[in-house]
Amino acid sequence: MARHLATPEFELRVWNRTAAKATDFAAQHRALAATTPREAAAGADFVITCLPTSADVESVLDGPNGLEAGLGSGAVLIDCTSGDPAASRRIAARLAKNGVAFLDAPVSGGVGGAEIGTLTVMVGGDAAVLERAMPVLDAFGEKIVHCGQVGSGHAVKAVNNAMLALHVWGLGEGLVALARMGVKPAVALDIINASSGRSNTSQNLFPQRVVTRAFPRTFRLALLDKDVGIAARVLREQKVPGPLTQLVAELMTMAHRELGNDADHVEAVKVIERMAGEVID
Repeated sequence: MARHLATPEFELRVWNRTAAKATDFAAQHRALAATTPREAAAGADFVITCLPTSADVESVLDGPNGLEAGLGSGAVLIDCTSGDPAASRRIAARLAKNGVAFLDAPVSGGVGGAEIGTLTVMVGGDAAVLERAMPVLDAFGEKIVHCGQVGSGHAVKAVNNAMLALHVWGLGEGLVALARMGVKPAVALDIINASSGRSNTSQNLFPQRVVTRAFPRTFRLALLDKDVGIAARVLREQKVPGPLTQLVAELMTMAHRELGNDADHVEAVKVIERMAGEVID
């Protein structure tokens, strides 16, 4: 995403908690490396954060060398983290006291979408602020949608990822059962993908990652666990019955604990395979 902003149109400064990453990026692209979040934000019209959790964003804001200390009145903080709507509202209120606007703008499209600049960006916040930020978001996003008030972008992303988790777990259960009956996973997927049960999970993730046993690590299960937990919390806050979402949140937490922090999200199927004593291949 930063690479798409390293163009003559923008003056880009980058900061990373691993300093060498920022230094290496700046050396290879049209950018400067900052040594602190405050330095990165100083004088900037737009600041983008993209971290694992909202708690990480809040920690980067804090302190004399934190991001908040560098943000000037009139600046816009765009948070592309897959974050927590409640934290987004808290951050927005905090920044507004100093005249800084806030947009929660999580993205979807995976590593591939980030590399070619075709991400979907779901945005929460003031429409006029989004209009100001559009040239920045256009650099790495193809579909940019205003979802509503602050926190709504993060809520949509959490619900989207809860649907992803439901598809991964549900398809995993079904294919394990069919494998035990002697149905080849490739045959089952061929039928499912020509029928009403198809999804991105059945069309792309399982053929490329599960049936091949490749399991490339592109999106950590730990992060999916976090996102589904956020979705379950959103449903509770809105007083919407959510037994299915709550159940898949518990299943993702179980899989995360069993497989560890480095496992890819699709590897959750390995827990189903272990419990059933049957492998999808």
